[in-house]
Amino acid sequence: MTELRLVELSATTIVAVNNMSLKPGQEQFLAPTSYAVAGAVVNPATSWQRVVLDGEEVVGFVSANFDDEAPQEHFRSVLWRINVDADDQGRGVGRFAVESLLEEARIRGKDHVYVIYEAGEGGPEAFFRRVGFTPVDETEYGEVVAEVRL
Repeated sequence: MTELRLVELSATTIVAVNNMSLKPGQEQFLAPTSYAVAGAVVNPATSWQRVVLDGEEVVGFVSANFDDEAPQEHFRSVLWRINVDADDQGRGVGRFAVESLLEEARIRGKDHVYVIYEAGEGGPEAFFRRVGFTPVDETEYGEVVAEVRL
């Protein structure tokens, strides 16, 4: 692995992001990438979307939102999506993406970041716990709301 770096999502990287693969069973926990990209179009002032590159290869994608006016607290500073290409999982790409997001939150003066996910075997819960998120609530749909304090 060369040095990981973040770049903004762009026309140059979006095709590679859309073509990232998942491990079997992960697709049930992750909406299509186009949903996350649409968030940047709808909320360009609050959306934060970055692509993780290893050299020149797209290996991950992270999408967040920072909106002090959001009606619910857990939508004001939230990790919306993270995905790492199946072949690159387990190499620290996801941790790098989350740590970069947390640094962005600090720069913006936030003292926490939330994530909302569906629990289940093969889901993202173990990863989120490893990178510091702690469950604090549940949505009306039974999804887990977890946070990391900065």
